Amino acid sequence: MKNKSQTEMSFLEHLEELRWHLVRSFLYIFVFAVLAFIFKNIVFDVILLGPSKPDFFTNSLLCRLAEDLRMPVLCINREPLSLQNINMTGQFTTHLWISFLAGIIVAFPLIFWEFWRFIKPALYKEEIESSRGAIFFASILFTIGILFAYYIISPLSVHFLGNYQVSEQVDNIVNLGSYIGTVSSIILASGILFELPMFIYFMSKVGLVTADTLKKYRRHSIVVTLALAAIITPPDVISQILVCLPLILLYEAGIIIARGVEYRRSKEVAKQ
Repeated sequence: MKNKSQTEMSFLEHLEELRWHLVRSFLYIFVFAVLAFIFKNIVFDVILLGPSKPDFFTNSLLCRLAEDLRMPVLCINREPLSLQNINMTGQFTTHLWISFLAGIIVAFPLIFWEFWRFIKPALYKEEIESSRGAIFFASILFTIGILFAYYIISPLSVHFLGNYQVSEQVDNIVNLGSYIGTVSSIILASGILFELPMFIYFMSKVGLVTADTLKKYRRHSIVVTLALAAIITPPDVISQILVCLPLILLYEAGIIIARGVEYRRSKEVAKQ
């Protein structure tokens, strides 16, 4: 039994429906982007520049831990990172770009909700019931990925890249755009990667992947995970391990999710 009315929608009607979902999604992004643009002091001084400051939560925690354990190497970002802008329009364009990214991040639950509303009419009633918490879990996973990147990966990346020197004769004076681009890309990429279980769930729902297929390619997934970790983190082992472990766990969770989808599908077939 389909959730939607019995009349089939034409291709053009589907396009029209998709258009309005996209319009509303862009409207959500625009509203939050405008708010982020207005409250630039919070977005930049407090949030984005936070991982580079000594009083940032992770930095101060590690420095206290370094003092207690007498391991100075654990203390990171002891001094504020020196940033500069070398382009006339650099700060303004950075302000615009970060406002747009902030709009996407904050509006993500609403964007996913619009996506869900678009595909919902094509699902059976049983599929809708089993997928009822999709928006909630997708939002939770995205938020966890964002927080993980912000509090763990970002300060480690800032410390490593900001202090790395090929020679003592070369000082690091980081460009604002370079810093903002590095931190924002790490945060956004982590949020997207943490959606892996949801991606596997929908792929298994339509029969494109199975638990056996995921187990078969487990080794391949580890190689891909290592490659992704190398892309979104600085080239130090600790940061890459910190990224790899959650992704591997998420992949394993995806296998369990796929197995659950197959079990429910087999029960439905048995009832018929």
